[in-house]
Amino acid sequence: MMNMTPVVKQLLIINIIFFIGSQLVPVSYEYFAMFFPENPNFRAWQPITHMFMHGGIMHIAFNMIAMVSFGSALEHFWGGKKFLFFYISCGLGAALLHTAVNYYSFQDTMNVLMANGYQKAEVLKLLSEGKIDTRWQDLVSVSQFSSFTDSYIGTVVGASGAIYGLLTAFAFMFPNAELALMFIPVPIKAKYFVPGILAVDLFLGFRGSSLFGSGGTGIAHFAHVGGALTGFLIMWYWKKNQFNSNRWN
Repeated sequence: MMNMTPVVKQLLIINIIFFIGSQLVPVSYEYFAMFFPENPNFRAWQPITHMFMHGGIMHIAFNMIAMVSFGSALEHFWGGKKFLFFYISCGLGAALLHTAVNYYSFQDTMNVLMANGYQKAEVLKLLSEGKIDTRWQDLVSVSQFSSFTDSYIGTVVGASGAIYGLLTAFAFMFPNAELALMFIPVPIKAKYFVPGILAVDLFLGFRGSSLFGSGGTGIAHFAHVGGALTGFLIMWYWKKNQFNSNRWN
């Protein structure tokens, strides 16, 4: 494996510091994990800080191994500034798509409640107190109600969105590089491996588990998609414009 590059090393240290700090001071999750925008615990810095928070030792271990493995290769070719821009952009893209999907789901159920005479301020007040009106459950499906409450109450932590961006960039730059998971003995080319692992993670995410998540329920699979999509769009733009500065007028 390629030697760890400077920015990757700094990101690794920051993630470890955040993880140890969050274990020693659990209340830090209320400030640095990402909340739903209408939740009173939401803060403007959370779209950045959430990607340095992790839910458990396996969660941070998987993410950091992937960051070191793929990130060092990318930073080696790009340099530190370009790599850091890409990494943070993918993390923000992950947060944006996750929040957009949650907001759509939340607002869809809120509209049903408002159409049946409930005031939005009243509903938000109850949710902010960790309460619900059981009559709400009679107006929507079980899955809609679960998405509604989870969107508002739940938090997002982890570098997985940014990691999926790195995986996408690696496949973009080294499509024929052979990769393997510990439980798949046959190496698979990156151009097949990365789309495959994203598809598998999405499938498991809908079922409440994930390969690169915390290993339980509540996996933010749309954050993974957002990170991968952001990574793809940036790579596509860079490739399209890489010769602009060298063209003859």
